[in-house]
Amino acid sequence: MKQTSLQKSLASLSLGGLRYFDSIGSTNDEALAWATEGARDFSLIIADEQTTGRGRAGRKWVTPQGTALAFSLILRPNLTPASSPESSNPSLFTGLGAVALVDALKKHGLKPQIKWPNDILLNRKKVAGILVESVWTGDALDTVVLGMGVNALAGSNPPDDGLLFPATNVENELGRPPQRVELLRDILSSLMGWRPKMSTGELTKTWEENLSFRGEQVEVWKGDEKPLAGRVMGLESDGSLRLLDNDKIVTVQFGEIHLRPAV
Repeated sequence: MKQTSLQKSLASLSLGGLRYFDSIGSTNDEALAWATEGARDFSLIIADEQTTGRGRAGRKWVTPQGTALAFSLILRPNLTPASSPESSNPSLFTGLGAVALVDALKKHGLKPQIKWPNDILLNRKKVAGILVESVWTGDALDTVVLGMGVNALAGSNPPDDGLLFPATNVENELGRPPQRVELLRDILSSLMGWRPKMSTGELTKTWEENLSFRGEQVEVWKGDEKPLAGRVMGLESDGSLRLLDNDKIVTVQFGEIHLRPAV
């Protein structure tokens, strides 16, 4: 994967800019730095290898060279009307990334599901993760960095002894190696299509329709607190998780949340 081939493959998309790295510590860190330098909306940072990438709660996300997709998008919500939920609700960007990934993987003949809030599963194994980081100016959401890591080819899975949840990759589930650039283009194209719908409720509805463990009993951990058990019922309009716990609906907000099917 080289910048010239990327530029050619992504030429039909209206990117604000493109930075490619053979190897980088973290695409999100690069995106946050570029954003402070005035990067335009929908600028893309992508790396063939990511050595110090991170997921939620500071967990490490390493993408071995030549095997995975590791990229970050710089989005400028302040370019949207102030009345739009996009301008004030960063959690919807997690849903935006998740739905775009689901669309792209479905296009390749797979059946992905979203493990709330930010993981994509194939056959109940993690194939991708999303990390959204926000920059605020006072009460205004100035920048959103939407980072994604996708286990594309065999060899992209992290070591089993470091996993909190079973992992897989697209090649293993598809039965053949996907073209990483093609998969990237499909994800970005879907993102562009879904972004204007963030304020309509259609995004959250699709996010909800693709939830994993719908109707199943799960446990949700937040830090060292006692886990909350309940049946997955769906999502609220802001993307919060709705659980049924002892005949009572409980809403779980975004945060450092870990969700697992109940044993």
